[in-house]
Amino acid sequence: MHPLQQMIAARENGSPLGICSVCSANEFVLAAGMDRAKKWGVPLLVEATANQVNQFGGYTGMHPEDFVRFVRALAEKEGFPQERLILGGDHLGPLTWKDEPAESAMEKARELVRQYVLAGYQKIHLDTSMRLGDDDPDAPLCETLCAERGAALAAACERAYDELLQRDKNAPCPVYVIGSEVPVPGGVKGEDEGLRVTSPEAFERTLRLFCEEFGKAGAARAAKQIIAVVVQPGVEFGSQDIHAYRPAEARELCARLAAHPGVVFEGHSTDYQTPESLQEMVRDGIAILKVGPALTFALREGLFALSQIERELMEDGRADFPAALEQAMLACPKNWQGYYGGTPSEQAFLRKYSLSDRCRYYLGEERVAAATGKLLQNLREREIPLPLLSQYLPRQYTAVRAGTLPNEPRALLIDAVGRVLDEYYGACGTWTRCPYV
Repeated sequence: MHPLQQMIAARENGSPLGICSVCSANEFVLAAGMDRAKKWGVPLLVEATANQVNQFGGYTGMHPEDFVRFVRALAEKEGFPQERLILGGDHLGPLTWKDEPAESAMEKARELVRQYVLAGYQKIHLDTSMRLGDDDPDAPLCETLCAERGAALAAACERAYDELLQRDKNAPCPVYVIGSEVPVPGGVKGEDEGLRVTSPEAFERTLRLFCEEFGKAGAARAAKQIIAVVVQPGVEFGSQDIHAYRPAEARELCARLAAHPGVVFEGHSTDYQTPESLQEMVRDGIAILKVGPALTFALREGLFALSQIERELMEDGRADFPAALEQAMLACPKNWQGYYGGTPSEQAFLRKYSLSDRCRYYLGEERVAAATGKLLQNLREREIPLPLLSQYLPRQYTAVRAGTLPNEPRALLIDAVGRVLDEYYGACGTWTRCPYV
């Protein structure tokens, strides 16, 4: 049984477990995930999205197998047990090629999922919820067509898994997540786009249609491996607002899970929810909590704070990370322009501080990565004075004073991200009753 299936079985036996899904390709974020997963004694679920990592390189420049090597090498460096690492693929489907005709978009999507499975990703989210280039733009997207396309991808996954078994007879069978939240990945573009909780009927219809179409496509084994359905439980965030989880609004939806053993809900855009809300979501069956922008937002906060310390300590030779980030975002605006409206000054504010954190698309850009490295090097060469640490990183100051955190810039950054993850791992329960751990 896959560890995620073990988690669900434990839930059904009275232990309300959940798992945090770290959706990032950033080294500092992943290192923080490893640090906190060790601390909490839980597996680390890391997911790459189809636009981050695909057969053409994605915006990270990595193919699926490259990302696996990257994460596993980082786990080796950080001393994280490889056996507790679970890799997943998020929004795998034709999203990246949605403007192309269906035939070519789906051909690329089949190759995408094939490469993910062959590379050893164990959790596969199949997302076919978007219109493709030759779909009628004025007609609602047919749910059966979405399920048929999902089934075609599931069949490609199953063929790839059979191929993988020839190389490794002990390779675990992938588990599947179906469905998609609204709006599209990455957070809303406006402050309110009519957020609606998924209806119980829509959830059950999605599950039924996908199971039926999986069977028709020769992917019956995959149908038995469906562990979660993505729903909208009433959580979302925009540039400056957060839609908090309200259990009463999702009560009818969550009650339907009782009729579907072995299945939980996957919640996307759970970023910035309070620890209490995260606990309520896990309790209610939203057991897979996806988080990404909140982690890189915390990383950006940490980098800005370290930059303020650098400014106080140095007259010359500063990295000036904020300026490097701004230059990169202005030089290539495609990853933020559609999300940040308003006047030029309002856009400048959002480029730095928006909760949707479009900054994350630029952290790996050459000039930004170089500024990050120089910033850390500058501060490694000087002991950060405690008054400055208290001024700009007060929570880390407290940990340094307590002797639980070294006064070292990389450690300070990882802790800044890790404190967000503590809220997730704290909400996900104790895994001691799960045989995987």
